[in-house]
Amino acid sequence: MPSPSPSASPPLAAVLWDMDGTLVDTEPYWIASEHEVVREHGNGGWSEAHGHALVGMDLRDAARYMKLHGEVRLGVDETVEALLDGVVVRVRQRIPWRPGARELLRELVAEGIPCGLVTMSWGRFVDAILPALPEGIFGAVITGDDVARGKPHPEPYLEGAARLGVPPAACLALEDSPTGARSAWDAGCVVVAVPHLVAVPPQFRHHELPTLEGVGAAQLGQLYREAAETG
Repeated sequence: MPSPSPSASPPLAAVLWDMDGTLVDTEPYWIASEHEVVREHGNGGWSEAHGHALVGMDLRDAARYMKLHGEVRLGVDETVEALLDGVVVRVRQRIPWRPGARELLRELVAEGIPCGLVTMSWGRFVDAILPALPEGIFGAVITGDDVARGKPHPEPYLEGAARLGVPPAACLALEDSPTGARSAWDAGCVVVAVPHLVAVPPQFRHHELPTLEGVGAAQLGQLYREAAETG
């Protein structure tokens, strides 16, 4: 059998998944919880534009934004916990999966491609989601309270790749927000954007998909190779 060409791109080694807006459609839950927190602890004024500005953001940064724009009187961590209270209640009633996400996740794992979860949600929210998936489907789980610097800093994706034992350049990241896409891009991952509530600028993505419905492991592998070959 001939040896691979030295210029051939290495195969996709792992897929790193964002959660809110990519794996699950929970951004409306977060925005509803933001409205509740501002109404109860702030000036009562909160807009959809403010909610969209927080999509993909580290929760402590989101809390600071809420204190500034919603005049929330709670401390930063207290604001985060109040947000989580509202979202966890909703997700325990119903988990709104994004189209095609679970099917793609299962196919990747069946094909032997490790997957990691890289989310700015905190552990107690993630703990309400993971039991609905096959045990151990994620080889690594990075949450917002795991890292010192959240998205858009590259630390979350660097940590996700490290825990899977692969270089970031061998990973493909699935993201729905500009904040998350920039985090993965700056970490050196191949970024495939699947926008939902907000657009992802071209400078922070290699490819864009309208949905994960019907997307398989082979297609992701091809997108990864195309991005790796073009640099």
